[in-house]
Amino acid sequence: MFHSLRSFNYRLWFAGALVSNIGTWMQRTAQDWIVLTELTDHDAVAVGITMALQFVPQLLLLPWTGVIADTFNRRKLMLATQLSSAVLCLVLALLVLTGTVELWHVYVLATLLGVSAALDAPARQTFVAELVSDSKLPNAVALNSASFHGARLAGPAVAGLLIAFVGAGWVFAINGLTYGAVIAAILFMRVVELRAAPRAKRAKGQLRAGFRYVRSRSDIVVVLVMIFLMGTFGFNFAIFIATMSTVEFGRGAAEYGILSSVMAVGSLAGALLAARRERPRMRILVAAAAGFGFACTAAAFAPSFELFGLALTLVGVTSITLMTSANAYVQTTTPAMLRGRVMALYMAIFTGGTPIGAPLVGAVSNGLGPRWAIGVAAAAGIVAAAVAVVWVVRYRGVRVAYDRSARLRLRLRYQPPPRDPSGEPAAPPA
Repeated sequence: MFHSLRSFNYRLWFAGALVSNIGTWMQRTAQDWIVLTELTDHDAVAVGITMALQFVPQLLLLPWTGVIADTFNRRKLMLATQLSSAVLCLVLALLVLTGTVELWHVYVLATLLGVSAALDAPARQTFVAELVSDSKLPNAVALNSASFHGARLAGPAVAGLLIAFVGAGWVFAINGLTYGAVIAAILFMRVVELRAAPRAKRAKGQLRAGFRYVRSRSDIVVVLVMIFLMGTFGFNFAIFIATMSTVEFGRGAAEYGILSSVMAVGSLAGALLAARRERPRMRILVAAAAGFGFACTAAAFAPSFELFGLALTLVGVTSITLMTSANAYVQTTTPAMLRGRVMALYMAIFTGGTPIGAPLVGAVSNGLGPRWAIGVAAAAGIVAAAVAVVWVVRYRGVRVAYDRSARLRLRLRYQPPPRDPSGEPAAPPA
């Protein structure tokens, strides 16, 4: 489960990312809280707009971010993005601590943080391949998710307590300082032990080459469609948890932070389970998407605060299983020369749908109630699973066969994936 940590560089990266991730979850919790309770009168649409502004740059900058990740030094690029993000968080902290913050300030800073994240994401996603061998890449991707969602155990709960006792401004200040952990990790890595990835040469048509490759891989197209549905309508957790906590159950900042941490328990469990798998498969994505839909349905019907928290653990397990498996599937089946562009497209689709989905889900929550907003997420999971099932039936020839001689009469049979000229499968088995 943890064999990627045998690498010194990956251990350093994992530790730095864990500290920074805790700060990131603290920031998200505090930002959503002040927008919902201090800068508006419990306006879920404003929370959705804030989320959307953070992710719009992922979509708008897509023509450049992937090419930049494939052609420039990723370590230097990440140093620049981490420094800029730290400065932006400290500016927000100063505005809140001095009592001069307004809603438009949060909108502007959220957008600028989104620009930094858009440049950082493809470089960060593909940099992992320079820290570990190809055989360890799925495990490293899963442990990255474990770090991110393990930080979710502490981050929101600590943020909730800090907001209650000292205010949101100090939360933003602490997050600004935590970026130093990633910067230190990058600076102190053993450069000679890095697996230098081949860089694409600067030339015309680099972006088109990435799109052509994705278009030629029907399995990756299906994964991207699933990720779009889930990222747009399913993974608006800040809206679900904040509105259910305050509107439906009448709780405060501390309970809101606890709910976020409770969901992180499930997310961490899902990430660690993913780390045990040797390679991701399409069947895992189907099961995770369907499971997410049913878990969200249970959360929408939860009659009490405690049962809602219990349902959130299942939401956490299924959502992180889907995210980790999809990420690892795309990375491990894409050539290194194209990985930055493909992952930039992946991240743009995953987060780029949020500007569409978050305000819509916020409007559903305002108009019909938070339970209906969670129902939208449940529907997204079921539809995503259905899309993958259709692909598996059409392109992998999966059929339910009746076997008279077997004890289990009904069996699933599928056609092996086509092979390239080297004899290797063009895509992993379903």
